[in-house]
Amino acid sequence: MQFSLLHTDTHTKARAGEVQTDHGTIQTPIFMPVGTLGTVKAVPQQALTDIINADIILGNTYHLYLRPGTSILEQAGGLHKFMNWNRPILTDSGGYQVYSLAHNRKLTEEGATFSSHIDGSKHLFTPEYAVDIQKSIGSDIMMVLDECPPYPCEYKYAKHSTERTHRWAARCKEHHLKTPSLYGYSQALFPIVQGGCYKDLRKASAETIAGLDLPGNAIGGLSVGEPHELLYEMTALSCEYLPENKPRYLMGVGTPVNLLECIALGVDMFDCVLPTRNARHGLIYTRKGIRNMKNAKYANDFTPLDPDSDSPIDQFYTKAYVRHLFKAQEYLALYISSVHNLHFFLWLVREARKHIIQGDFASWKKEMVERVTTRL
Repeated sequence: MQFSLLHTDTHTKARAGEVQTDHGTIQTPIFMPVGTLGTVKAVPQQALTDIINADIILGNTYHLYLRPGTSILEQAGGLHKFMNWNRPILTDSGGYQVYSLAHNRKLTEEGATFSSHIDGSKHLFTPEYAVDIQKSIGSDIMMVLDECPPYPCEYKYAKHSTERTHRWAARCKEHHLKTPSLYGYSQALFPIVQGGCYKDLRKASAETIAGLDLPGNAIGGLSVGEPHELLYEMTALSCEYLPENKPRYLMGVGTPVNLLECIALGVDMFDCVLPTRNARHGLIYTRKGIRNMKNAKYANDFTPLDPDSDSPIDQFYTKAYVRHLFKAQEYLALYISSVHNLHFFLWLVREARKHIIQGDFASWKKEMVERVTTRL
C-alpha cells in the first residue's frame, strides 16, 4: 500500500491524497460504507459501484469469523471473491465488538475472550489470531487488535487499557510481518491510537503508534458517547502526533458535520453505520438539509427525492412514493434511502476533496455545515 499526499489546505489541516492498493486507488478524504457481514445492508454490489461509486468498503472481522467462518472464506478465495467485489476492503479487528460485548467478555494480556452473540460459544481473539483471521478474509487494509475503553472511564483504566493496546499492536505487527497473505496480493496493517479522552494518554498513544512505522494509522476510541467538542479535541491531538506521509483513519465517525470538521483537522478516512442505519428509519441527508421521509408533508410531494443530486435514484423516485413505501413497510424503501444516503456521503467527501484542491475548503465547509444540519 502506498499513500501520496497531493494537497494540503492553507487555512485548515485538510488534506487530499491517494491510497494505492492492489485492488485499486482510494482518493482521500474518503467515506467507507460499512459492510459488516460482506454486505452493505440493503445495498447490492452493483449499486455500490454504479451509483454510489464507493472506492472501498468495510468488513467486520468478528462477524465474518462467526459467520460464514474463515473456512468458507478461504474456500471462496477470500471475501473479495465471496461477495464479488473487486475494489479495496478494510477490516476492523473485532476490537469494537469486544467493547460492545463488555457484559460478555474477559480481557487478559493474552487477548479477548468472548461469547458468540449467535450461539453463546466461547472464543479467544489474541492479537496474532486477529491477524490470521483478517488474512483469511483477505482485506487490503487490516486493523490491529485493540481495546476501545468506554466513555467515561477512569484515568487508571484508560491508561492500563491503552498500554495493553500498544503491546497488542506490537504483537500484531510482528505476526503480520512473518506470515504471508493467502491470495497473492499485499495486505497493509494499521495500528490504532487509543487513550480515551485524556490528553496525555492520547499524545503518548499517537507517538507510540507512529513509532510502529506501519503503512497507515487509525484513531479509535471516539464517537462512543463523548461530546462533539471532545471528539474534535482528541482527533486534533491525535493527528498532531501522527506522521503526515501516512493516511489517518478515524474509526466509526460519523455525521456529515463530524466528517467536515474532522477533515479540517487532518483526517483522511472515515466509516460509520449512520447513513444506512438512519436510512432504514426514513432519515435522509440532502444538499439542503435533513429530511424525515415518514412525515405527512411528503404524502403528495411528487418532486424528485433530491432534485440537486446527480444520482439516478434521486431523480427517478419522488418523495411521495418513498414516503408511501415507508408507510407500507416495503423493502424497496430501505434500498432507495440507503443508496441515497451513501451517495450523499460520498458526494460530500468528494466535494471536500475538490475544494481542498481548489483552495477554498474553509469557506465551503462553513457553508456546508449550516446546510447539512438544517432540518427540512
